[in-house]
Amino acid sequence: MLSRPLIAVAVGLAVLLAAGVAALGLVLGTSSTPPSDEAGRSGPLALVTVDAPAAASPECTTLVDKLPVGLPSGKDMLPRREIASPAPVGAVAWGDAQHDPVVLRCGLNRPSELSPTSELRVISDVTWLVVDGSGAATWYVVDRPVYVALTVPGDAGTGPLQDVSTTIRDLLPKAPVKTTP
Repeated sequence: MLSRPLIAVAVGLAVLLAAGVAALGLVLGTSSTPPSDEAGRSGPLALVTVDAPAAASPECTTLVDKLPVGLPSGKDMLPRREIASPAPVGAVAWGDAQHDPVVLRCGLNRPSELSPTSELRVISDVTWLVVDGSGAATWYVVDRPVYVALTVPGDAGTGPLQDVSTTIRDLLPKAPVKTTP
């Protein structure tokens, strides 16, 4: 048979273990740190610099100033997201901790994928070339005086593309599509 002091130690250790697990659960359960799958989705968005020779043009400046502060994505509204310094000229982003960002870049070079046989799509009277990527697609405006790219995550729906198309249609004059360099 077990002695009383040994039973007291065993019960005491069990109580301490239970209290420790409960305290750990409270601390971890109320943490404001996002889960690891949301890492990098909060705070300023870091964008790499790309060649955008017309990014500071009047057309891009006007477009960036007039883009919506929010874009629809399914039933959610994606807020405009801060871009980390140094922010590329002509770039805008939308998103939050629950959504991958939607990124617009204005003033780019002519997309190399644009050819006489490219399949083009018209949305709100704006002509786009879509280039599919891994988990996202980049849509290039090809019928305006500057090239604009909109990178949209696969789960964002068509709302961002529709709203940006309307803004581009209303601000930038139509130009012929140049399918050859």
